[in-house]
This record gives sequence, structure tokens and C-alpha cells, in this order.
Amino acid sequence: MFDNLTKRLGETLRSIRGQARLTEENINTTLRKVRIALLEADVALPVVKTFINQVRQRAIGTEVSRSLSPGQQFIKIVQQELIAIMGAANAELNLASQPPAVILLAGLQGAGKTTVAAKLAYFLLQQKKSVLLVSVDIYRPAAIKQLETLATNIGVSFFPSSSDQLPVTIACHALTYARQQHIDVLVVDTAGRLHIDHDMMSEAQALHATLDPVETLFVVDAMTGQDAANTAQAFNAALDLTGVILSKTDGDARGGGALSVRHITGKPIKFMGVGEKVEDLEPFYPDRVASRILGMGDVLSLIEEVERKVDKSKAGQLANKLKRGKGFDLADFRDQLQQMKNMGGMAGLMQKLPGASDMAKVAQNAEAEQHIGQMESIINSMTPRERAFPDTLNGSRKRRIAAGSGTQIQHVNRLLKQHKQMQKMMKKVSAKGGMQKMMRGLQGKLPSDMSGSGIPPWS
Repeated sequence: MFDNLTKRLGETLRSIRGQARLTEENINTTLRKVRIALLEADVALPVVKTFINQVRQRAIGTEVSRSLSPGQQFIKIVQQELIAIMGAANAELNLASQPPAVILLAGLQGAGKTTVAAKLAYFLLQQKKSVLLVSVDIYRPAAIKQLETLATNIGVSFFPSSSDQLPVTIACHALTYARQQHIDVLVVDTAGRLHIDHDMMSEAQALHATLDPVETLFVVDAMTGQDAANTAQAFNAALDLTGVILSKTDGDARGGGALSVRHITGKPIKFMGVGEKVEDLEPFYPDRVASRILGMGDVLSLIEEVERKVDKSKAGQLANKLKRGKGFDLADFRDQLQQMKNMGGMAGLMQKLPGASDMAKVAQNAEAEQHIGQMESIINSMTPRERAFPDTLNGSRKRRIAAGSGTQIQHVNRLLKQHKQMQKMMKKVSAKGGMQKMMRGLQGKLPSDMSGSGIPPWS
């Protein structure tokens, strides 16, 4: 989402990082470029003005002049003000109420409310909460069926509804059922329109009055830029929102919504949708997002994602295998490729590593993803013995494997070479204490106050 903004800010701030002395003139020059970068990212003008004024006030004051590294201190101020614009910290869901805690989702049509409802249910399921999903969108029957299908797929309860019922009636029956079944959380997916109108707002207000939700979350498409903040403000005036969920942040959004909505509405962004799968919903951490924008990576989120998505049983088996001195074979290599795909591919990993945002753009292209699929096909075309003992692969075997996977012999040779390199790396990781030690080492590279300087690794 922030690729263009990251690039523009990186180019702008790189020039000031090495400055031994900052003057009012070079600060103002830099801030003019930062202002343009933010406006191009579709950040709302009042937010841009506030941000620039705050950075200028702190940079021209004693805070920078007393620093031993004025250029670096300036970048740290930019980072801290980005965090302030988006909210000081992650705002967790408030579920401290007598069950069932009701979460009401509101938003315009096409924002992704139904998908977000399922993602939120899956997130709560991982928190050991029992969840009931219900749709009161009687104007779009496909929405009811879609939510029912998603509920079945993730293994949560679904309360049936139909288009001949009134939304408030559906909501009352769902709430009663949730109480009877001792459900922890009731998630209500409401109807949307293409634009804000009186009927939609009246219906949302009636549902809010009936359900008395502990959380009223506005779901907004990140692609709408600063309009996201303006729409959220209109909903907030009618419903008293408790937070915002940004959907579709994995698309070509310029990031203006994320940087505008908190400042304009005063309501925290609680989650952001980072993909199409039900598990692709992340809590919104302003400090981590600010680090991503400035090219510092987001190692904490990467570690959490590894914990969440890596198959721990397979990882444990591989660790034990390496400890016993057994080799890292091609079946293990295939498992690692599949684990990487589950985490969004190479691009998904690179985006969260400090200084690797440029590499992420390379990894994001279709050719890189195709290459991973090609490697899987090649390994799948081998016999179990060939996967276990790749050194036995001679010319005739390679030709058979290439034909079976629809590739060329040079592709098979390239795979074997990459496997050898991976094998060497795995030996080193095993010798140094395993993957957990490697991830702890990465934590030493965390940005912001957690690691000290908070300076992005730009060259």
C-alpha cells in the first residue's frame, strides 16, 4: 500500500540523513518535498498541514540542534510524527462485557464488510472466543449466502436470515440465540450503499440502538484514499464509531486513508486487511506501519506471522532432523516453499525486513511467483527416493523430471543448485541454535526506540 510513499520519502530523507548541520533553509526544502509526497499519496490536506507544522516546529527547535546526528534525529522526528498522526498505539477490541459482546460492522457497499466479518471471526477464534456471524443485509441475498459459506469454511456458527425479514428483527433473534448458546462474540454484518444516504444511516442507527454493541467498526476500502476519512467522519456522526478497519491494503492504495482517518475522525484504526484469505487480517500498529513507510521494515509483525502461519509440527520435525545430522532434502525444500507461499510469498517476507523494500518490489512480480510454482512442480515430478537423495539425479532422470513438470533441464539444474545453497544455510542455522535464535537476532534490528537510533538502513 505504501510503496510509492516509501519511495518518495526515502529519496527525500536520504539527502538530509548525512547532514552534519541542519538549517532552517534545508529543513524547509526537505519538508516541501515531504509535503508533496504526502499529497501524492492522497493524504488529506489538514493532516498534511498538521504533520508538516509539527515536524518543522520540533526540527527547528533545540531537539535537533543539540543532537550529535542532526540528520538522523530529523528522520526520527518524522517517524514519531507519523506515529502520532495514525495513533499512539494499537487499539485492541473492547470485549469486556457480559457475553455476547456485539461487534457491529458498518460501511459502504463494496468496502469488503462481509469478508472482513469472516476475517474478524477467524481472528477471534484464534483468541479462543466462540463467535456467531449474522448478516442483516436483506438487500443483497448473495451477501447472506457468502457469509454463511465463509462461516462454514472457518468453523464458526452462522445465524440464518433471509431477505423477507427486517434487519432489526434478524438482529434481535441472533442476539437471543447467542445468549442462549453462551456465545462470546456476535459479529453483525450490515447492509451498505454506494454512497451515504438517509435510509442506510437510519437503519444502522436502529440496529445500533437495538444491539448496544461494545464495538461499532467502520470498514473502509483503503483504495478510496482521503475519502475514507471523510466517509468515516459521516458514519461517526451518526453511530459514534469505536474504530476503523482498513480493507484491501494489499492493493494499489496510496496510503492516504491510513494516514488521514485517525486524525480526522479521532477514531483508531484497529485492523487492516492484508490479503484475500480469512487469516489475512492484522491488528493495526501505528509504530510498525510508520516503520514500513520509512523503509525500516516490520520485524515484529514478521515474527508474529511466522508464529501464526508456520506449521510448528513440520518445523519441529525439520529441526530434529537437522540436529540428528540428517540432510536437508528436496522434500524439506518443498515444505519451505509452501510455508513461504502461506506467508504471502517472497514479497510478503521482504516487505517486513529492514531495508528490503526494494527487493520486495522485485519479488512481487509475476515471474518470481511463477518461479516458486515451477520449483514445486519439479520436486513433485521426482520419486520419493530422488527427493531424499538428490545426488542420484543423472542426466536421464533430469530429462524425465523436466518432461513431467513441463520445464527444461536447465530449470532442474537451477533448482538443485538453489537446494544446495539452502542446505548450507540450514546447516549454519542448525549449528547456531536454530530458527528461533535467528529470529531473536532479527529483533536486534528492530526500528524506533526498540533498537536505539530508529534510522532506516538506506544506503
